[in-house]
Amino acid sequence: MHETRLLQEITTQLAERDWAVQEGFLEHLHVRRLRAEADSLRTAGRFRAGGIGQGAEQRIDIRGDQLLWLEPDLAPLAWQLLRSELETLRLAVNAATFLGLHEFEGHYAAYPPGAFYARHLDRFREDNQRVVSVVLYLNDAWPAADGGELKLYPEGARETVAVAPRGGTLVCFLSERVPHEVLPARRLRLSLAGWFRRRA
Repeated sequence: MHETRLLQEITTQLAERDWAVQEGFLEHLHVRRLRAEADSLRTAGRFRAGGIGQGAEQRIDIRGDQLLWLEPDLAPLAWQLLRSELETLRLAVNAATFLGLHEFEGHYAAYPPGAFYARHLDRFREDNQRVVSVVLYLNDAWPAADGGELKLYPEGARETVAVAPRGGTLVCFLSERVPHEVLPARRLRLSLAGWFRRRA
């Protein structure tokens, strides 16, 4: 019942305003285990600097995060999340919006202190496969003074939306309709992020 209510809240928000925020999407123990997996892989040197664009057009000057693309053998806890909670969410969003979401593509993301990601849209110029952007925060207690908010700029909205990166909070938004940015934080900021995609 609790899961059904959360999914209904997310899909209703997404359908009505192109974005949704749900605190407590994952329980604390699950968040802590994912954070430990991400920390271990980052300490082992598996993360790489993020870029924007594809191929020769890729740029790294507007972002400062580090990424690890998710694979079953490399990040089994994250992969389990993809096959369970995020798959349930994909089906619920499809049922409510008919967006034709086919799969999830994702990565762990780490923002060192001071790192940011300038305002952008989550789609490539010649590729519209990314439909719904998803961010799940893995941070422990996060006071406002630590910064690192995700700022959304929904179409037609009078005000921006600022989301603190507290552990267990899920953010979804339409990839080609909601510009967004990541503000600098005072300490390491971890998340699992990606996109529900349509078939090519």
